[in-house]
Amino acid sequence: MAVAQVVGRRIRIQGTVQGVGFRPWVYRTAHLAGVTGRVRNDSAGVVIEAFGDDRALGAFADALQFPPPAARILAVDESVIDAEPLADFKIVESTPAAERRVSIPPDLAICDDCVREIFDPGNRRYRYPFTNCTNCGPRFTIANDIPYDRAATTMAAFAMCPACRREYDDPADRRFHAQPNACPVCGPRVTLHLSDGSPVLGGDAIALAATALREGRIVAVKGIGGFHLACDATNGDALLRLRTRKRRDEKPFAVMVKDLAAASAIAFVDDIARTLLTSVERPIVLLAKREGTLLAPSVAPGNRMVGVFLPYSPLHHLLLADAGRALVMTSANLSDEPIAFRNDEALDRLGGIADFFLLHDREIETRCDDSVAALIADRATVVRRSRGYVPRAVALRHEVSHPVLACGALLKNTFCLAAGSNAWLGPHIGDLENLETYDSYTAAIERMQRFLQIRPEVIAHDLHPVYLSSVYARSRPEAIRIPVQHHHAHVVSAMAEHGIEGPVIGIAYDGTGLGPDGTAWGGEILVATARDFRRAATFRPLRLLGGDKAIREPWRLALALVVDAFGGTLPANIREWFPAVSRHEFTAACQLLAGGFAMPLAHGVGRYFDAFGALFLGRRRASFEGQVALEWNQAADPAVARAYPVQMHDTAGLIHIDLRMALRQALVEREEDENVGAIAAAFHNTLAYATAVAVRRIAREVGRLPVVASGGCFQNARLAESVRAALSPEHEVFLHGDVPPGDGGIALGQAVIANAKLEGRT
Repeated sequence: MAVAQVVGRRIRIQGTVQGVGFRPWVYRTAHLAGVTGRVRNDSAGVVIEAFGDDRALGAFADALQFPPPAARILAVDESVIDAEPLADFKIVESTPAAERRVSIPPDLAICDDCVREIFDPGNRRYRYPFTNCTNCGPRFTIANDIPYDRAATTMAAFAMCPACRREYDDPADRRFHAQPNACPVCGPRVTLHLSDGSPVLGGDAIALAATALREGRIVAVKGIGGFHLACDATNGDALLRLRTRKRRDEKPFAVMVKDLAAASAIAFVDDIARTLLTSVERPIVLLAKREGTLLAPSVAPGNRMVGVFLPYSPLHHLLLADAGRALVMTSANLSDEPIAFRNDEALDRLGGIADFFLLHDREIETRCDDSVAALIADRATVVRRSRGYVPRAVALRHEVSHPVLACGALLKNTFCLAAGSNAWLGPHIGDLENLETYDSYTAAIERMQRFLQIRPEVIAHDLHPVYLSSVYARSRPEAIRIPVQHHHAHVVSAMAEHGIEGPVIGIAYDGTGLGPDGTAWGGEILVATARDFRRAATFRPLRLLGGDKAIREPWRLALALVVDAFGGTLPANIREWFPAVSRHEFTAACQLLAGGFAMPLAHGVGRYFDAFGALFLGRRRASFEGQVALEWNQAADPAVARAYPVQMHDTAGLIHIDLRMALRQALVEREEDENVGAIAAAFHNTLAYATAVAVRRIAREVGRLPVVASGGCFQNARLAESVRAALSPEHEVFLHGDVPPGDGGIALGQAVIANAKLEGRT
């Protein structure tokens, strides 16, 4: 009988293939297929050198198509090598590579096997809050270099005990090559401290913290990517103290619950939500609240939604179990500051907020806030992309010719690094409006550049010159800097996510973004490619009475809207629509509007949400960005399908969508005692109807192009779903999923546009 000839193959795999049990899985797969050889990490991913006959290698290659759940394969390159007479398959030491591209995975939620261990009194990891294995645990936030090996993480400070070392070295063990592997004998420890930093001695730190939470105290809890401020979600007094100390008036808090059953008790959980809640990413999921739950109303005042998430670390599981109730777990910071992530920093910054600190001695290398997801148009949509998703790459349709750093926007900032055929969005930074956040932003960019070993040659930034992200871009040493219009970037971010070549009809609806004409855009329909765009439609601008003050005090927008709708005159009963505004302020505002004084103009759809919402809900102020728009959305009656009349004016090829007639009709209805919920619903329907009419007009001119929708307004599920339905079946509308529709995704569009402009590609 002829002996099958042994041949060799070298397989290079790039993607998220380090820290997810990939090499142990390759090892076991090779043994099952009867293949010998070796596998190792390098700085570009994983390299496999496999030897066997054609049948064995074929079976091995087929099995590689089904990697571990947390792995993400982006590229596979296979080549023939000389056969070697090896007797076994081995995992060998990592080696450096000329091309360094991060393949460290995002942080992974604790797996079910590890959860069972921490609650098993007979297990040596019983109640150990740093339990992990190859399938779970911290990754990105503890890594300080690549390749992803223990020596390049903050776990390097903890030498494994003999028992942990045996697990780490045993190919049959679940902890085979689990880099953060540890146990109570050799690993990190958790301690409880008073607000002045002094330790609380005696007893189980987690159990003591849980007792403090049950007693209404606020506890700063060090987690995976930073600190949370925790309190009892059923205790209104504790929540009031937290809001007062944190300076967070009405913005909703996220709630962590122990399991799906507990989530279903406070919110409506469908199949999509269930998948999101239990995913390895473990985002906060925005869900409709159930009535009559034990949650204190001040968790999310005036809000029909609640952000719910499940424990994603063993420490969280233990704390939830000991507390025996839902916990508010909100980012540990003062409003508008970055999340605290180091022990000394937390004690310094949070001493006036937290009564206790639950600390541990495993350092966090990279600050990474919780991610947030919503259910929009029958799919999961990431609205804040951070822990659990970063640094997973976005595959690009076109390779980047010169490495790009895109600096993002002002609000909800993230940055983006792009090289080769991939783009990496950085973790959520927040609003770049103070020095602390700016310092966090610059440090995060430097860290990601080091991880990726990308030296940018091109800097992309927002067109607005005074955004701190634009200021930072101008401070960079790179010679090539490309300004990018805000809404063009929104549209191209959606194109990039879906791999659409373009041109497209791009709908970009948000609050504001500087246009080339110097006005504040925000209700735009563009005909766009990755390189260029043409503004095809916009909304009639509103006067920003008081400038940016009108965004914080949306009654000013409402008044400007009413005055505009009535041709510059004030209706006789206008004063009664603004009962919360003082007579002095109201009179002064009316005089300014009537006097023809120059004011900034805003085209933003978000400003129309603010104006209508402030007018019909009687809201004077917004305590957080988007609050009035959110309340106006939630007021809408889902059973109402009618819309208001809309005028459209075509001026020099630009369609102007005019909502003045809609406002007049809405005012008449309200005076006739129409329900506010019906008016809010008709407003949403009107926006969708007007958008569809404008898109169809544009399509008659440019052809039936793909339609993409982006911008913060498309975090509004009703608007997104209504626009998609209004354009069906002629047009398929591509909405965001893995990339945030708001400003958290805009850096991806900036990077792609900068590359296209540099290449001269349409």
